[in-house]
Amino acid sequence: MMKSTNKNIALLTETGFEEIELTSPKKALEDAGFRVDVISPQSKIKSWKDGNWHMELNVDKLLSDVDPADYDGLMIPGGVLNPDKLRRNSDAVEFINQFFESGKPIASICHGPQVLVETGALQGRRMTSFSSIKTDLKNAGVRWENREVVTDQGLVTSRNPDDLKAFNAKMIEEFREGVHLRNKTI
Repeated sequence: MMKSTNKNIALLTETGFEEIELTSPKKALEDAGFRVDVISPQSKIKSWKDGNWHMELNVDKLLSDVDPADYDGLMIPGGVLNPDKLRRNSDAVEFINQFFESGKPIASICHGPQVLVETGALQGRRMTSFSSIKTDLKNAGVRWENREVVTDQGLVTSRNPDDLKAFNAKMIEEFREGVHLRNKTI
């Protein structure tokens, strides 16, 4: 597999992320040679696994201490609580929005795309997600598709943990490609 050792990926999350939707993409990215920083508004976060709180994780960097310009791509895991907390945090929304504005690739799975609604950058995009947020995405102007992975100019989305193999492969491909000029919102 081709290595991408000179690219930095921001993995933005909050307490309540679905554990496998963070650990699997993070490992896939690291195995492909990317440097991944787990970023959160708080220094310790907890995962959700099999309907229970599970792993406690120390983040690599606080959201308040990072600059989107230092990253080549953004990954947002799912979990019901994670995107709900992020979407209520104006700094997190602004961090995400800067990836859209610069055309940098973004990948999000399951409930994760719910936070993307807050950016106002989804109008006319093709996406997928966990079925319970389908209406939220449609109301934001998304053309929602029920497929394991959907890519639209550097924006990669998937429905659930069953789609992780396809999601990880497509995410790595898009992160290797880099900036998508048609992804820019400016």
